[in-house]
Amino acid sequence: MKLYNYFRSSASFRVRIALQLKGLAYDYIPVHLAKGEHRKPEYAALLPDLLVPVLEVGGQRLGQSMAIIEYLDETHPDPALLPKDPVARARVRSLAQTVACEIHPLNNLRVLKYLVKEMGVSDDAKNTWYRHWVRTGLESFERELASLPASGYCLGDTPTLADCCLVPQIFNGQRFNVNFDGLPRTMAAFDACMKLDAFQKAQPSACPDFEA
Repeated sequence: MKLYNYFRSSASFRVRIALQLKGLAYDYIPVHLAKGEHRKPEYAALLPDLLVPVLEVGGQRLGQSMAIIEYLDETHPDPALLPKDPVARARVRSLAQTVACEIHPLNNLRVLKYLVKEMGVSDDAKNTWYRHWVRTGLESFERELASLPASGYCLGDTPTLADCCLVPQIFNGQRFNVNFDGLPRTMAAFDACMKLDAFQKAQPSACPDFEA
């Protein structure tokens, strides 16, 4: 398997976590988003949306982190990242989508660049925008967790798709000094994940293209 990704991309980070949790080897191929490498013709030929991550496996190229992780879960089911119980599975997907569909799209790199370059927003205003929407989304995530039975991770005693999405969002929030106070269940899940080798090995500082 080959994984085209950017060390700072939270979507790429999600897939790296899933690969580590499942103990799957892959070739790491860096694509520097900030330098525009995803717009070069050779990368554009891989997948039409010009985004990362892309997983190349068995002659196929798969995009979108959530689809990639579910593919990995279906083809390498142990350990499972989605529960067998249909209700629990739906709850994990709901938590994951709170991050991937509600928080992340408002704050990814191309949106932040557009705010500054096209809309003329100052860096301070851009960072305020980022902190507001991440905090608002995490408050929603916390309310969702509070409605579920207490557990070691987001749901249950092992990491799930929800944890794969939560941890990268917290990492990015830390870069922008998001306030995480008053989010006990959310931060407890994050702390539990970061005690595992899989999450440590997948984090940005462990990537070969890492830049401080």
